Amino acid sequence: MGDKSKENAAEQPQEEAPKKKGGFFKRFIWFILILLIIWWFNNFTMKTTVGEITSDKIVNPIRIAVLSDYHADKFSINADTVVSRIEKEEPDIVFILGDMYTRKSSEDKIEIAVELMADIAELGMPVYFVPGEHDKDSFYFDMLTEKGIKVMKYKTENIQINENKLQIMGITNAYYSPTFDLSTQFENDNERYNIVLAHIPNYEKFADFGADLTLCGDTHGGMMQLPFGKGPVYHNGNWFPELSEEVTEEVYDKGFFRYKGGWMFITSGLGNNPVPARLNNRPEIAIIEIKPAKAK
Repeated sequence: MGDKSKENAAEQPQEEAPKKKGGFFKRFIWFILILLIIWWFNNFTMKTTVGEITSDKIVNPIRIAVLSDYHADKFSINADTVVSRIEKEEPDIVFILGDMYTRKSSEDKIEIAVELMADIAELGMPVYFVPGEHDKDSFYFDMLTEKGIKVMKYKTENIQINENKLQIMGITNAYYSPTFDLSTQFENDNERYNIVLAHIPNYEKFADFGADLTLCGDTHGGMMQLPFGKGPVYHNGNWFPELSEEVTEEVYDKGFFRYKGGWMFITSGLGNNPVPARLNNRPEIAIIEIKPAKAK
């Protein structure tokens, strides 16, 4: 009798624990939240990128800050955050490379861009500006000049910082013709450290001119960058150009590019125009330290 009871008990199917409802839905919500955090971090937090170059024309180190492509709008980094970061980094000079607002912006958006630059100028260091293809209204240039910002529309200015003699040259090109030649407007000074300010990169033309340092913006760093330094997702009509065997030319998206006698530097900028779609390429303020070349 006892054995049969044991057999019957063994034959009875075990009741399965009730399955938790909503497991897939919770995982989906977590997945979306993680994507949103990654998106927010890549587009609405700002980094400071620090680079270092040397020159035998420099006798004492110079620390410069480079800003570009703010595109003052609802997707922009808070202006006070930008100013505070500049103040923290304590540069000797600030270069702003255009597109600080988007064309056809309302007056309040233009005012945000102007006040951002004015607040930087109030920190006490000289501020130099060249326009991009968006922010080129003449009344805007007048506003900047009134705030003490030097608008470099095909202008040259010689200055001295930390006992270093500098020549600053600024251009305003929204495009480059095949015959574009900087040497028709400017001349490098062998006794000074020559810096060209431009919005749009043009490596071949800038290399031909041969300034000690050329600073550019415009590219937004390619917006989306592949991990592990594999370059932009899309650049100049090509997908994954640094991975493609068909693309043989250099990809001028962001960072330093060497040419004979100097460097071109492209900042990935601050803005998210037209939409916040950055990946592995956060908005940045660039700090470049120019130091004396070591004696051989």
